[in-house]
Amino acid sequence: MKPDTRTGGGPSQRMLRVGELVRHALADVLQRGSITDPVLAAHIITVPEVRMSPDLKIATCYVMPLGGKDITPVIKALAANARYLRLEVGRRMELKSVPELRFREDTSFDEGARMDALLRSPKVVRDLDDTSSDDTSPDANTDTDKETDAE
Repeated sequence: MKPDTRTGGGPSQRMLRVGELVRHALADVLQRGSITDPVLAAHIITVPEVRMSPDLKIATCYVMPLGGKDITPVIKALAANARYLRLEVGRRMELKSVPELRFREDTSFDEGARMDALLRSPKVVRDLDDTSSDDTSPDANTDTDKETDAE
């Protein structure tokens, strides 16, 4: 196989596609509740993203329990049941080899809340108000100039 010579640095189309397949399969397994772990049974877990390694052998699964509480025990329980989860994900996918599953906390919700807070900060609101009151575009001036020339 030819070595990867891309210079973009982002994930390949295959990595994205396999990541989505793993995400759907893992969400399906967690939704069915076939795991006997009491921590996992007590939580509804969302899987917003799965990132694949370039060789497709490792899947880093970003998870978050609904409500965002008890993330540490949930990740520990998922890691303890990773072998079973990998087996179940493999049954739902058509891949030559099933990737190893690693679990991490999803921080995208926190990042989104931080960005919202930044956009609502007084400095940003003031700057946005300043730009909306400065409607001195050239098109607006030319319309009034034409009217005065016609008189």
